Order: sequence, then structure tokens, then C-alpha cells
Amino acid sequence: MTRSFAKRPSMKELLTPKQVAQAIQVSESSVKRWCDKGVIPTRYTAGGHRRIPLGGLMDFLKAKNFAIVEPELLGLPPVRAATPQTVGQAAVLLSEALLRGDEQQCRQIIVDLYLAEHSVASLCDQVMGQAFHMIGDRWECGEAEVYQERRGCEIALRVLHEIRRYLPVPDREAPIAIGGSPEGDLYKLSTTMAELVLRDAGWRATSLGNNLPFRTLAAAIEEHHPRILWLSCSHIEHPSRFADSYSELYDNYGMDVAFVLGGRALTDLLRKRIKYAAYCDTMQHLESCAQALLANT
Repeated sequence: MTRSFAKRPSMKELLTPKQVAQAIQVSESSVKRWCDKGVIPTRYTAGGHRRIPLGGLMDFLKAKNFAIVEPELLGLPPVRAATPQTVGQAAVLLSEALLRGDEQQCRQIIVDLYLAEHSVASLCDQVMGQAFHMIGDRWECGEAEVYQERRGCEIALRVLHEIRRYLPVPDREAPIAIGGSPEGDLYKLSTTMAELVLRDAGWRATSLGNNLPFRTLAAAIEEHHPRILWLSCSHIEHPSRFADSYSELYDNYGMDVAFVLGGRALTDLLRKRIKYAAYCDTMQHLESCAQALLANT
């Protein structure tokens, strides 16, 4: 039996109608009515009390363009007076906050933009991706230390896990996507981004992590029968060995699973040696690919 990756929220992670009503400044009876009509995804306690998952609520609020007046009641960062007006400005501010190790500001910037209806893919490409590109440029000029970049990666991972809380729980019938980084690749950020982009696109996506041998990817495919297997390749120690092991995996499963690849380590020469369903050089490209595959599933 295929194991579902979709994690249902525990009662501790759910909100009451009163919390939601106070956060968006409407009556509690209105929230309860929306719950009963199915407009807002709702669960019920053993005693019949309504409980609202944060991800489903966020989807509703963004679709209906509701302002969150008191975000603290939903566990969100407080409203900030000076929100970046453009993603370009946000990338600059984020790079500076990452270098300082200011996790609260990093979280604030990303959450503000997410609530302003920027997609997860655009946040990954145009804000986080650009911020780390700026940090890399500063390191090359001797204006940043390696520890600052590494610390920034850890902060970014925690911020992404925060955003994961705001995404709706994938439908139980949604197709499964799994993936990660191959053996020797210790970079976690890209595969975490890919998971969130795919979940935002409606897939039951789960990152298996980094440094994954091909034999364990085969075991994961056998157990979970995914529709997509993604590989984020930021570093490949032995390109020829990678190509051989990858090709064996593809030959065994490529007819049933869409192999979706990305990452700077996949050079043009290496890509000529292997087969795949899609190569995505940005998270927005991955988003488009996932939407197309979902439409044909």
C-alpha cells in the first residue's frame, strides 16, 4: 500500500473561529457561517467545535483579498510599517538581513510578500535566489564571510519551513511528488524550495533531503509510486558515475515517473548523456511544469 505523505494538522495547529474573526476584523458568526458552508476548510473536535487549519485559511484570505489586521492572532509576524514595494527591493533587504543573521527580519520580508499574493516560486527565484546571488558576489569581493552565507542558508531554511505552514494541506487524491539532492550534494535549500513550489501547485510533495544515493531513491519510488521525481543538483562529485547511476534509475522507472531535474551542476555536457521529462532552471519553470503535468494527470 502506498503511504501518503500528506500530513494532517493536529488540533494544536488549528485556529478557532474567534481567533480568525478577531484577526480579520469580522464577526465570529460570519466565520462560523463560512465554515458551515464549506467556504473555509474546517475540522471538528470530538465535541463538535469548529477548528480551522492555517493553510486553508490563508488560501481563503488570499482568494477573497481579506486584510489580516491582527496577524499575531494567527501566529504570523506583526504588520510592518515599511514593507518592500518590489521584489527587487526585497532581495536587497533580505541579503542584508541574512548577512546580519537577522532571522526575524528575514521572516518578515518573506511572509509580507507571501501575504501580498506573490507565489512561492517567485519568492524563491526573485527574492531568496537573488539575495544569495548578491551574497555570493559580496563574498567574491571579500565583503562577506563563509560563515555568514552558511548561517544565511540555515535561516532561509527555517523561513521556508514557516511558509510551509501557510500552504493548504494537499488533497488526499493529489498526485505524489518526491525528490531531493543526489549523493555528494549537501545543499538543502533548493530541494526545500522545490517541495514548497510543488505543494503550492497542488501536489503532495515531500523532499527526501540531500546526499541521497540512487539506491535509496529507487526504494522511495517503489514504496510511494510518485508521479514526479525531482533532483536538485547543486554539486556532483563524479559526473560520469552520476550519469551511469542516474541512467539506471531512469531506465527502471522513467516510463512511469516524470524525472524533473534542475541545478547548476547539470552542465550541458552532462545533460546530453541522460534522459529526463523536464529540466527546470528556475522555480517558476518548475511551477509551470508541475501545473502542466497536473492538468494531464
